[in-house]
Amino acid sequence: MQIGIAIIGVGRWGTHWVRNFADCPRAKVVAIIDRHPERRAACREKFELDETVVMASQWEDARTLDAIDAVAIATPAETHYELIRDALELGYHVLAEKPLTLNPSECVELTLLAEKKKLQLLVDHTYLFNPVVDRGREVVASGKLGELRYGYASRTHLGPVRHDVDALWDLAIHDICIFNHWLGETPNRVKANGRVWLQPNPGLADLVWVTLLYPSGFQADIHLCWLNPDKQRRLCVAGSRGTLIFDEMNSEAPLTVQTGYFEEEEGYFVPAGLGREVIAVEAAESLRRVRDRFLDDIETQTPSSFSSGWVGAELVQVLTCLSESKSQGGEWVAVPQTASKVQNS
Repeated sequence: MQIGIAIIGVGRWGTHWVRNFADCPRAKVVAIIDRHPERRAACREKFELDETVVMASQWEDARTLDAIDAVAIATPAETHYELIRDALELGYHVLAEKPLTLNPSECVELTLLAEKKKLQLLVDHTYLFNPVVDRGREVVASGKLGELRYGYASRTHLGPVRHDVDALWDLAIHDICIFNHWLGETPNRVKANGRVWLQPNPGLADLVWVTLLYPSGFQADIHLCWLNPDKQRRLCVAGSRGTLIFDEMNSEAPLTVQTGYFEEEEGYFVPAGLGREVIAVEAAESLRRVRDRFLDDIETQTPSSFSSGWVGAELVQVLTCLSESKSQGGEWVAVPQTASKVQNS
């Protein structure tokens, strides 16, 4: 039996969801909701959707269709809470674009609602489904890097410029996701500084520098900017025996380990064990893995902890604290562990 999917929002990201669900025999696209008629028409033509697929300009016109079992939401972040809450209240499973909402307490509320109604709530933290990130976690866990010391990342490009959230909320969640996943912990103190050039009135930062401090003492620094033509997608974890490098712009070898350490000789530190190892990674589309996980969770009625609402709440909590720090000129802010405490209570 196919799972009926309504897709809300078919802009740059939502069209990927239409493609993935339309191409899956386990699912059926039953409705496309978007306020732009040209986007709806383009989806019908490009993905050869038949006439039974309902095309609607707003969620209110499609929300009670009998064929809907689940919804995929790819709309601006400030709309997520109301849409997700309504979908859950109606008994639909939900796949939501990141961030889950812009408020950690709302994230917790929605996650508890999904649990109460025995519905699946999965957040599209795409990098958690990336096979390169999976393999990187295995490398970190293997001890190959030695004692973990610090991390650094750069995520820069020239656009797209968001009008609903700043570069911090648009970009940082990816790198925080990866660091948390690789380290198996979440930061307990954070700070951020930002600069605004393009949209001074709403105060949406174009450049943000982030520092994350973890309970283990590990520190990660992240450079974020959507106003830089030097496109970078690079994240590294440095240890006492080597550094793991995830370079998304290197399609031939996205995951490598640069080995090396010091040996002390007559009071001098001499480099030793220098080398470079390309880590083999199985090819797979991340979004397809997100889709399959969502459908598996629905079919088995097994809530996923992998990229659940609780994971979404933790990340939104970190982003909220980073925004607070940025507004305070870069002061350290303690991160409450509210989401984890509620989940484990």
